[in-house]
Amino acid sequence: MQGSLNEIDIRSILQLIELGQRTGELMVEAYSSSQMATEIERHPSRLTGQCWLVFSWNGRIIYAGQSEGSLMRLRDYLRRYKAETVLAQLEVPSIASVNAPEYGYLWVLLEHQVITPAIARNIVHCMVQETLFDLLSLHQGAFIFEMGSALAPQLTTLEISPLLANIFKQVQEWKKFHPHITSPNQCPLITDRSKLQETVRPQVFETLNRWADGQTSIRQIARHLHRDIVMVTKAIYPFVQQGLVQLLAPHPENPLTTLEPFTDRNRSPRIVCIDDDLVIRQTVEFILKEHGYEATAIGNPLKALSLVFQLKPDLILCDIAMPELNGYEICAMLRNSTAFRQTPIVMLTGIDGFIDRLKARMIRATNYLTKPFGDAELLTLVETYIGPGKLTNTAKESKLEEEFMSELETL
Repeated sequence: MQGSLNEIDIRSILQLIELGQRTGELMVEAYSSSQMATEIERHPSRLTGQCWLVFSWNGRIIYAGQSEGSLMRLRDYLRRYKAETVLAQLEVPSIASVNAPEYGYLWVLLEHQVITPAIARNIVHCMVQETLFDLLSLHQGAFIFEMGSALAPQLTTLEISPLLANIFKQVQEWKKFHPHITSPNQCPLITDRSKLQETVRPQVFETLNRWADGQTSIRQIARHLHRDIVMVTKAIYPFVQQGLVQLLAPHPENPLTTLEPFTDRNRSPRIVCIDDDLVIRQTVEFILKEHGYEATAIGNPLKALSLVFQLKPDLILCDIAMPELNGYEICAMLRNSTAFRQTPIVMLTGIDGFIDRLKARMIRATNYLTKPFGDAELLTLVETYIGPGKLTNTAKESKLEEEFMSELETL
């Protein structure tokens, strides 16, 4: 089951999953506008918008969240139980580490008795509600539901219909805050403390003064206070109307979306291409080296994993369809290492489709490039993330000479 949200809404999709008692993963990618949707149809290699995952078992929801793999949301929920600092000390979990790292870490916290099963179930319930709130607010996007084995082991299962009824009411209430408040990721900031202190009770002022710092989003405040998003927004709304509180730009939920550019200009930018196709490897190496990049192409995906850690590339190009380890698995493994959480990883594929684009986002790939691609397409993408190559004077002169000779031939 797959399609566009112009044809069917999220509510109906979830109801179909419930009625059919289906087990698998629902993946949803957002488009910000109809123009964005058209742009994606023309250039499906470009990753855009947010992406969510909903895991079901026999028509009930097990877990739901964004696909980028950030642990910020989990830290927010753990803060209430004074357990957020423990995450940094834990090993990367094997359970659900690719598609649902939050879920895997919850199990590790349970195994270490940092939290109780009741707390873990409560956190999952909150995460599911939060995700469904976003999905029910979504109007532009695409989806795919893939039947498969259930996410395991299971912490809890949630009935879909009651969740939808409750969250649909929240979404309707939320619309009343427009246009003053447009996103739960906006960060409230007190503009006039003295006037606010005169206007409200001391307890209310203390709460606002603590959270309305311009750094904490409305959604994070709701997590910390263990309140639903509408209740928190309703409390802030009058002060926004009066101009006592202003809302700053939406707070980024995923730190991986902000990649650090390559800045060491004393050496050539280093790129590793992992692809089992010899022609692709040779072509990529030739194009990149010719334009001042240090390029290494590796055909064996297992060997590539160990070499990548030695080479420490500034950008990785990785084919999707390979034997032994596919590109999705390689990308997920690299993202689980602190050494490659900020490294641009571009997936290469011969299939030009929505499913591959969505899966690439699921495992936190930076972008997606469809084969066959030309020199200009490859170089534009590489320069976007790590800048131009470092050509030596000889290479520059050779390049100019080639261009000059080419011009002479046309005369």
